[in-house]
Amino acid sequence: MFTTSADGHSDMETDDRTESAERTTVARRAATAGASVAAERFRTGIDAEQKTEKIDVVTQADRDAQAAVRDVLRESYPDEAVVGEEDDERKQVPDSGPAWIVDPIDGTTNYVRGMRVWGTAVAAVLDGQPVAGASEFPVLGDRYWTDGETTYRNGTQVTVSTKTDPEACVVTPTMWWDFDARGQYGRACQALADRFGDLRRMGCAQAELAAVADGSLDGVVTNLRAFPWDTVAGVAMIRAAGGTVTDLAGDRWRHDSVGLVASNGRVHDTVLDAARQIDERR
Repeated sequence: MFTTSADGHSDMETDDRTESAERTTVARRAATAGASVAAERFRTGIDAEQKTEKIDVVTQADRDAQAAVRDVLRESYPDEAVVGEEDDERKQVPDSGPAWIVDPIDGTTNYVRGMRVWGTAVAAVLDGQPVAGASEFPVLGDRYWTDGETTYRNGTQVTVSTKTDPEACVVTPTMWWDFDARGQYGRACQALADRFGDLRRMGCAQAELAAVADGSLDGVVTNLRAFPWDTVAGVAMIRAAGGTVTDLAGDRWRHDSVGLVASNGRVHDTVLDAARQIDERR
């Protein structure tokens, strides 16, 4: 049983908004902490260790940035699960209860090569659904965050683009394909080039998703199952900014979906059509 306040909002709704605001604040502080650690090491010649692929690398900066993020989260939410890319963090998002999803340096290949497009992303989820998120790109000077209802860049509310003509849109194929599936990347580029005005590939999924949220890009596409730390914060931002994010079937995207198709909503059918073409054999 809950009551309704004088402004027409239920106590339960008010509590939910308060909780979301608190988690947004913590996500922002955590993203700033991680990004600050990584920025201190940027272009200092740090060594990179190879993971499973020759360009899939990790640095000590990744580990230290993740530790800085985790320390901030533990201050406010010491008992909640942390899902992260590096070290011994859990890799699966729990289906129930609260959790945090962390990417200490999204765009590590850019980072180790001295390219400026990389950042730290932190998302808060409840029962697997994002309720807050923050991404900080310190070298670019951009901070994005969402409370699940509104998305901001550097303190100003942003929204997705209003473009309706695919030939006036700029889209990007995101994630990366292994050598045995590199033909899919070619098909992705062809499918997008056939339908849209221009392409971009930033090498940093969270930056690409944030760019859809603020209208800099009109769509992001992959047929792959993306890691939650590469995506969840940015997906929350797009939805709160008025955009659409689905899987390849056109159903609402989840952290465990196959394929990720994000757009301003107005050209979503065309973006989805292009995404479905990636798996086709010609």
